[in-house]
Amino acid sequence: MSPQGFENLSDSKGYLFSKRVLEKLIDEEDRHDTKIINLDSTQSVQSMSSGEQKKALLSYLLSLAPDYLILDNPFDNLDFESQQRLKGELEQIQDSVQLILLLSRRQDVLSFCNHFARLDGSNLTMLDDYEEYSQVDKKSKLSGKIPPPPYTFDYNEEVLIQLNNVSVKYLEQPILKNINWTIRKGDFWELKGNNGSGKTTILSMITGENPKGYGQDLHIFGHKKGSGESVWELKKKIGYFTPSITDKFTGYHSVENMLISGLTDSIGLYVRPTEIQSRLAKEWLQLIKMWDLRNHLFHDLSLGQKRLVMCARAMIKHPPLLILDEPTASLDDASAALFVSLVNKFAEASETTVIFVSHRKESGLNPDYTYQLQMSPTGSTGTII
Repeated sequence: MSPQGFENLSDSKGYLFSKRVLEKLIDEEDRHDTKIINLDSTQSVQSMSSGEQKKALLSYLLSLAPDYLILDNPFDNLDFESQQRLKGELEQIQDSVQLILLLSRRQDVLSFCNHFARLDGSNLTMLDDYEEYSQVDKKSKLSGKIPPPPYTFDYNEEVLIQLNNVSVKYLEQPILKNINWTIRKGDFWELKGNNGSGKTTILSMITGENPKGYGQDLHIFGHKKGSGESVWELKKKIGYFTPSITDKFTGYHSVENMLISGLTDSIGLYVRPTEIQSRLAKEWLQLIKMWDLRNHLFHDLSLGQKRLVMCARAMIKHPPLLILDEPTASLDDASAALFVSLVNKFAEASETTVIFVSHRKESGLNPDYTYQLQMSPTGSTGTII
């Protein structure tokens, strides 16, 4: 039975355009060593940029001759140019395929949209116009102080990360060219660049997950990469958050225990917390206005609430370096504003260095500096703006 307002689709053929569908198709191609989408190219979908992947998925779904497509936040994780291309492609097919867009951000509403609805929990409400659709909760600022760190880290140098003329290639494809970037204690950086410009490559070298850092003039917490430093010792000094991390937490842990597990570097909490840990968790949950939900299951929270908890979890130790990789993807406007408010407050009130990565221009974000990657045939170069 179709929901109210969509009765005309009950006997029609439709498909879902979403990140999960794309991941499933990529997994099937990999497991069966075959091609399902992008049949006209020798390049694997897995090796494509986010923009190229979504273009290939759209072409594949259209080849199935659908009556309608449901597009779940199609512009997330896309740079501005890729967003504009996808919007143009959707505009070209609007007369031949009925499009249903599930959007979290007002700026993603397309100019040719002519029907609007709001989903509150499981309740779908049809709206009369866009103005009614676009209303959001203005209470997006956090009050209160950032809780203190539970202990101090044994690192007192001014410079945390130093990249000197770092260049990276994958096979014969140049990714980065002569990257020079100095990241100091207490800095608040925004890292920007188009899909495929090398943002993830830089971050993965810093976190120790990418072997391309070896042999480079790359210093992390005073150690030159490859000089015998322990990856796990480096990770202890880094708080890292990306939306995919949230998907890995599938256990049924309470909100309070999930936050405390950030102090024990575990996935969930399996030991009785100390009094100090419990008090610290209470202060953080009060700051993000979720103390009343402390005994609720993390599994049952909304997406925005999960992101706030996971961000606070990454911050709770006041690590020397905090990396937030596309943290607002799929969040609605109100949740994104709350997230940005929390990050701003943390950057202002702590000595932690913050690197914030996002394709969107988040309203209210107050970085000290922006490091912009500019793509070229010989690899991306970096500019401080």
